[in-house]
Amino acid sequence: MCRHLAYLGAPVSPAELMFAAPHALLVQSYAPLDMRGGGSVNADGFGLGWYPEPGAPPQRYRRREPLWTDQTLPALAASVRTRAFVAAVRNGTTGMPVTEAAAAPFLEDRWLFSHNGVVRGWPGSMRGLAGRLDVTELFTLEAPTDSALLWALLRARLRAGEEPLEAATALVREVEAVAPGSRLNLLLTDGELLVGTAWTHALSVRRTETGVVLASEPCDPDPAWTAVPDHHAVRVTAAGVDILPLTLERSTAG
Repeated sequence: MCRHLAYLGAPVSPAELMFAAPHALLVQSYAPLDMRGGGSVNADGFGLGWYPEPGAPPQRYRRREPLWTDQTLPALAASVRTRAFVAAVRNGTTGMPVTEAAAAPFLEDRWLFSHNGVVRGWPGSMRGLAGRLDVTELFTLEAPTDSALLWALLRARLRAGEEPLEAATALVREVEAVAPGSRLNLLLTDGELLVGTAWTHALSVRRTETGVVLASEPCDPDPAWTAVPDHHAVRVTAAGVDILPLTLERSTAG
């Protein structure tokens, strides 16, 4: 399994959560605490996506190597001040390629997306859902991985105008229906809204005076970290944080 985190709030540097905190993403890349049977290290690539200013499209930095080998990103992250970002380290599933294009976050227009988990029975289990996409979409996936396909399916919903929380939770339901037991922790942001799902994998939330963090694992011992219950979704806006049940039936929660 991978490790990922996202932030939404007042401008901060991604370097604190990625490199400086006691259990920063860097530490989680080589000493994760809760991989749930999905490997021991996250050495198959990493990425950071951020918004340089409100209303501007996101920028992204990705590599296929382990995060701890990169000499550029620590200084780059320290130089950034942003209201929203997504960062991830990857533990590639056996049989899937280790390439820069397979590393989260995935990006389109104003959206950043990350998937922590695995789709069971890949790729056969996803044949029906993948068949909804245009053939060109399938041929031009960034990478032949479950995460890249999940992003293609989710962005199709977003392009169609679906509300982001409903789009993400509907995708989780559909994938679980055809690939039971999948791990589907998703993060999605457009710089103004942050959505996360906790589906058979760990996710924690921390609210501070300046913003909200969603992360696979707490980045420090601060008691403000709270575990998101399994089979729940999180919606973060300027108005606050909502944690909503995510069941296989279509949710009526707002």
